[in-house]
Amino acid sequence: MSTTSQASQRINALLDENSFVEIGALVTARATDFNLKQTETPSDGVITGYGVIGGNLVYVYSQDASVLNGTIGEMHAKKIANLYDLAMKMGAPVIGLIDSAGLRLQEATDALNGFGEIYMKQVNASGVIPQITAIFGTCGGGLAVVPTLTDFTFMEEKKAKLFVNSPNAINGNEISRCDTSSAEFQSSEAGIVDVVAGEAEILAQIRELVSMLPANNEDTMDFGECTDDLNRVCEGLENCAGDTAIALSQISDSGIFFETKRNYAKDMVTGFIRLNGATVGAVANRTEVYGDEGTVTEKFDAVLSVRGCEKAADFITFCDAFDIPVLSLTNVKGFAAAKCSEKRMAKAVARLTYAFANATVPKVNVITQKAYGSAYVAMNSKAVGADITMAWPDAEIGTMDAKLAAKIICDGQGSDAIDACAKEYARLQTSADSAARRGYVDQIVAPEDTRKYVIGAFEMLYTKQEDRPAKKHGTV
Repeated sequence: MSTTSQASQRINALLDENSFVEIGALVTARATDFNLKQTETPSDGVITGYGVIGGNLVYVYSQDASVLNGTIGEMHAKKIANLYDLAMKMGAPVIGLIDSAGLRLQEATDALNGFGEIYMKQVNASGVIPQITAIFGTCGGGLAVVPTLTDFTFMEEKKAKLFVNSPNAINGNEISRCDTSSAEFQSSEAGIVDVVAGEAEILAQIRELVSMLPANNEDTMDFGECTDDLNRVCEGLENCAGDTAIALSQISDSGIFFETKRNYAKDMVTGFIRLNGATVGAVANRTEVYGDEGTVTEKFDAVLSVRGCEKAADFITFCDAFDIPVLSLTNVKGFAAAKCSEKRMAKAVARLTYAFANATVPKVNVITQKAYGSAYVAMNSKAVGADITMAWPDAEIGTMDAKLAAKIICDGQGSDAIDACAKEYARLQTSADSAARRGYVDQIVAPEDTRKYVIGAFEMLYTKQEDRPAKKHGTV
């Protein structure tokens, strides 16, 4: 393997030192049309092989933009497809480092067929082995399907471009006005990208993610060493109830939290934490974002949004496929109300409901603040399959806010009657205590004790098995 190409340097930076073994180094293009015979195509523009990250086997391909701009031809695609075959046999993740001008025009239908072969391998691997892609240069046209068929996508913040149609090819658009191919757009608007960062940071973050994921869907993931106190008291956790990314870090072993789709639908937090050394997927409603200086930079209503539902549903589906338990922090009082969101809201909430209800992994729900109406039902409620439901003492659980309910019940009566009714309604119908009396809440826990109770619940659920009706697959 060349030690000078950027493609090989990325592999060396990603993997444990001196662990990479190249496969197919001598493969070159077979096509000879349009003077390809006179063109050197070392490794046919993609370096493929295997190595280890933290001692764990992974398969890697890295496109070499110095060879025909990294374009995908027949042999280039065949090398990637062969790598997938090996990874599937061994049950190990595939990591793709993308830097390519796309389809190799000189190879026409051979190259087109190669695209399809890669797609097919990715589809067969989905839910069997983790798939990760990182985009460092161009990823356009049909190649844009590759990262979106994988589980996690990283994108270099300045040079990377991801697009199906070039920004200038979109009617009424011009790249200087709206760069739809940029990392910023693809992460915050399209929701395709999990992490945007510099190249070195991306490679470090991939290593961190791989360390938290199982090697395949049958990997039992032995518990890692936990040096954190399992009974650690999380003082002031209720102060983090708005920014649940911080709350999840507080609950997790040693503050470990790998957030996914960080710039997209920030009203819903998704990511991986560790509890007693085991990886747990976390889904949480968020009403505020704190910046690095400790000040609130963004605020959201405690409602389900279309984007938030879709983001959470995709994440839960991944966790279920790889037997990763799911923890949810619930704080929701309804649905986002806007004409544009109304078009897709019902479908998005259905997807979220389906994802939670369909998942057979251990599921624990912690109600931190509000849990109202069918928005709460969709957020991992006991009714749709949560194994254990906890609530903080001041949590409110019911059909709607007590004051609103009182206005309806006492319509036409004075303010004193409404206030008295609201107080009584809150006690009888919306308190955590009243929900616990009816069996909808299993435990009322103090916020600072959340970590130890959640760890205990997941330990109890470790051997969970749940049978479902026989079917090929659902249709939601």
